[in-house]
Amino acid sequence: MNTVTVEVVGYQDSECSPFPCDEDRSCGLSACLPTGRLVPATEALRAKLKEEFSDQIIVEITLLDKGVPEYIREIYESEHPAIPMILINKKLIPLGRISWQQIRDAVKTVLDQ
Repeated sequence: MNTVTVEVVGYQDSECSPFPCDEDRSCGLSACLPTGRLVPATEALRAKLKEEFSDQIIVEITLLDKGVPEYIREIYESEHPAIPMILINKKLIPLGRISWQQIRDAVKTVLDQ
């Protein structure tokens, strides 16, 4: 069985998206509404991914307030991604936000390989 690791990278007090966290949000998550914050959104994402993919998924959060791991520094220096960064198996998915549908589709693509 393949396992996919989804890593959300940002700051403790980061927003989860550049878009408003309201009833018109496009992220596909509701458990974190109306916080608009990275940590609650990551927990909501974890719950939805576990619901759909069960034991095939690991969701991690890397908070840059605690220091920047070398692999994150390398990604940032070479690709200049927006925060939050979304990594799947340590590879950057260029989203710049936590978005259920886009992350779900990226996970499915990796699992189907």
